[in-house]
Amino acid sequence: MYSDFRKILGRDDIDAVNIATPDHWHAIIAIQAAQAGKDIYCQKPLSLTVEHGRKMAQAAKRYGVVFQTGTQQRSEEQFRRACELVRNGRIGKVHGVEVEVPGSQACDGVYEDPVPEGFDYDMWLGPAPEAPFAYKRIDPFGWRWIFDYAGGCVTDWGAHHIDIAQWGLGTTLTGPVEFEGEAVYPSKGMYNTALHWRYQCLYKNGVKLTCFAKDELRLPNFPNGVKFIGDRGWLYVNRGSIDAEPKSILQEKIGPDETHLYVSTDHYRNFIDCVISRQTPAAPVEEAHRSVTICHLANIAMRLKCRLRWDPDTEQVLDNDEAAQMLSRPMRAPWRL
Repeated sequence: MYSDFRKILGRDDIDAVNIATPDHWHAIIAIQAAQAGKDIYCQKPLSLTVEHGRKMAQAAKRYGVVFQTGTQQRSEEQFRRACELVRNGRIGKVHGVEVEVPGSQACDGVYEDPVPEGFDYDMWLGPAPEAPFAYKRIDPFGWRWIFDYAGGCVTDWGAHHIDIAQWGLGTTLTGPVEFEGEAVYPSKGMYNTALHWRYQCLYKNGVKLTCFAKDELRLPNFPNGVKFIGDRGWLYVNRGSIDAEPKSILQEKIGPDETHLYVSTDHYRNFIDCVISRQTPAAPVEEAHRSVTICHLANIAMRLKCRLRWDPDTEQVLDNDEAAQMLSRPMRAPWRL
């Protein structure tokens, strides 16, 4: 075991890495892994910011590494089936997508604990701002609710379901052009990501995507999923189920000359197969970047309480300097991209 990822990247007998750190570390490790020639499986959400995701995608392309993102729903049959039915017009012309995800969490105070012996807390913080150590800060269900390290469930679960929305719409290399929404944030304590929210995104073709979280995080049986709405019916999919109206949609066959999406039945196995074959994996970094960008922009719009206009071709916010600055974050020295 190592406390410094660079010691792993320097080993000649390591071919690939799985990045499972908090989100604020993803970009630095992924870019340096690409530079070292290591293939990459990176857990979702892909990035902490829009800038981070773009630079990760650029690094993967520049250094020719295989990059699989941990949005494993792309390797689950019911999600692929749902997206193929939508892409092939079985619900008619799509005019809306509704996405429900769990909400984030709050805590009742700002905590500070002694740093455990042998724990390199400065390395854990890495590029994030200085902050007192607390077990609630580094807990796997603690750092996710702190904006310095993550985006709450807007990005944590959003990375999964927004990606499916993009897959079904056929917009995996682009995105919406307008964002607006509202959120409820904790009134006290160290957790500061949105607790509940509703945001809307508008695509250039008029399709509206709505994402909402009504309650605090509910595990293991929380309602969530993706609903595609067309002029001839709707189709809903989540982990473990698929439904439609009319029900006959679910019996439709996809013909040989119709759109067939990438087939993967095991996300990790698909990554290993692509490491060997050098083919593109099921959840490539560019498409993951486009999906999580929607989540980042929604967070920005809700935090600023404004409507954002976005150019997905240039990846620039239009006419809002404050929002444009939030596409990136300062990094604590000596860390940089």
